[in-house]
Amino acid sequence: GYRKKVFLMTKIDGQVKDAYEKQLSESLQRLRTDVIDLVQFHEVIRMGDPDRIFGPGGAFEAALAARKAGKIRYIGFTGHREPDIHLKMLNTGFKHGFTFDAVQMPLNVMDPHYHSFAEKVVPVCVKHGIGVLGMKPLADGAIPRNNVLPAIDCLHYAMNLPTSVVINGCDSMERLNQGLEAVRTFKPMSESEVAALLKKTAKVAANGGRE
Repeated sequence: GYRKKVFLMTKIDGQVKDAYEKQLSESLQRLRTDVIDLVQFHEVIRMGDPDRIFGPGGAFEAALAARKAGKIRYIGFTGHREPDIHLKMLNTGFKHGFTFDAVQMPLNVMDPHYHSFAEKVVPVCVKHGIGVLGMKPLADGAIPRNNVLPAIDCLHYAMNLPTSVVINGCDSMERLNQGLEAVRTFKPMSESEVAALLKKTAKVAANGGRE
């Protein structure tokens, strides 16, 4: 009975039809289900990736067929390299008459200072009703580990953005409790509160060394 209570998602890195179909079949078997709620094209990080995915014999063709067959419900993509690549993926979809259901990207207190996903990609997603999945809210733990900001402040910043989900690591009870504490203590932040956090991260984030 658990399957009906969860939203199940996975990612597939095959960018051509045959690879996508093979990986989707393996995912369905491993997850022991007939349908996956959200399947995302994984790591769209090169400018040529959208053309390959949407081109002749590309994975997009397989994804549409899988959705029509009832094997998947929603289609998205992920990436962490450049917001311009995300925009190209979105715009390539629009050119094909397709709007993605979800887009996953790094969103944290470092992001606004260098090639910002929050400034470039999030507004497009909000405009078109696309779900925003914000990952790396702690920049793989680098922000609190280097005493730039406490983890709770990082999570609050990420939660304050117009996201659908903030993806928090859950590899230990400590991380789980940290996420729960962030939810319990979160309040919408004012512009001045956001500016104060970004001021503390401006110097360390200036060269884009952290996602």
